Amino acid sequence: MDRFVSSFTNRIDSKGRVSVPASFRTVLAQEGYDGIYCYPSLDQPALDGGGRRLVDKISELVGELAPYSDEYDYLAIALYGTSDILSVDGDGRTILPERLREHAGITDKVTFVGLGDKFQMWEPGRFDEHMAESQRKVRDLRNLLGAGRKDGGPASTRE
Repeated sequence: MDRFVSSFTNRIDSKGRVSVPASFRTVLAQEGYDGIYCYPSLDQPALDGGGRRLVDKISELVGELAPYSDEYDYLAIALYGTSDILSVDGDGRTILPERLREHAGITDKVTFVGLGDKFQMWEPGRFDEHMAESQRKVRDLRNLLGAGRKDGGPASTRE
């Protein structure tokens, strides 16, 4: 598997270490990335993390903006200036810096959630609420996912 999938909740030990799910470490290793590129999510009380694929997408996104523009600076600060590269020890554990934990409200447990090319880290209770909201929205939007058509394609708004 070359994508971050599934969700896992792990306890943070007394030294602030948490085990990174083995399947996530496998994806990071396949990407040839030492550690986890991590920053506060731009729109959620969570942390975004990933490896080479995430870093490349961020570089591409920032690179599309005019150098020295306000938009470039804002995005670069949000995605580079608030980021950390978290090392993973030989036992598969990392330490989440306090400022990142504060952003996400993470205290004694963290839920890792696969999102394909990246993953997020959530305080478990907040993630449960977010998951419930996500499931409601997907049910509400199921016609966009093809539930209303025999061929499985999106329902058209024009006939």
